[in-house]
Amino acid sequence: MRDTETKSQQAVTGLVSFVGAGPGDPELLTIKGRKAIEEAGLVLYAGSLVPPEVVACAGPDALVADSAPLTLEQCHALVRDAALAGKNVARVHTGDPSLYGALREQAELLERDGIPWRVIPGITAACAAAAAAGVAFTVPEVTQSLMISRMEGRTPVPERERLAALAAHKTSLAVYLSAHSASALQAELARSLPPETPVLCAHRVGWPDQQLHWTNLGDLARCVEEHGITRQTVFLILPGELEKGAASRLYAADFSHGRRKSGRKI
Repeated sequence: MRDTETKSQQAVTGLVSFVGAGPGDPELLTIKGRKAIEEAGLVLYAGSLVPPEVVACAGPDALVADSAPLTLEQCHALVRDAALAGKNVARVHTGDPSLYGALREQAELLERDGIPWRVIPGITAACAAAAAAGVAFTVPEVTQSLMISRMEGRTPVPERERLAALAAHKTSLAVYLSAHSASALQAELARSLPPETPVLCAHRVGWPDQQLHWTNLGDLARCVEEHGITRQTVFLILPGELEKGAASRLYAADFSHGRRKSGRKI
């Protein structure tokens, strides 16, 4: 193909935006994400995980389609046809597209077909759950790290990333996609953490029927069973909640930084 033809094709090809819809609350959609949906000729969203209210801002002439019953190839066919027809596409994912979002395989198909794309981040369920419960993942002088992982299911987990190995670091953990294996999750974590370790079970965070249940590691499986929570649940494992920790140094009078000089007398 000649350069002039390539440039002509690129000029009419629409932009595909992978939009992070956040955990469920339409008001937690970013302004940039909302704008991408408003300007799209095709809005393809994961209807099993993204509430219709999130994509209700789509334009009156846009095609709004649920990707839940579709295969990867069927989704790509819709996106490709719209983009090559000069329409922008909003591919709306739950939470943030970079986390358990099947982003790589979709992007590879777009690259293959010469279709431009970008990612607009969203709020992931772990952060939304922490906000809803009013907790912090980091505690000065106790833990300064957050690990995100899952139990093995139909998608395997590398041996080096087994939850017992991660939990041995005694940092905060956010465990996704694991409510169906609550007993196994409890047993795995118990290999490295004491039974009194605080756990927040956050179900359908940001949805009208959101549930937040505090428990401890020793009662995790019972909590899941009692409340009947299965899908769309994230577990926050918070060893730091057992310790008081220290105050952040950021606002201490004797702590100087680029915007404030220390008040310490020399």
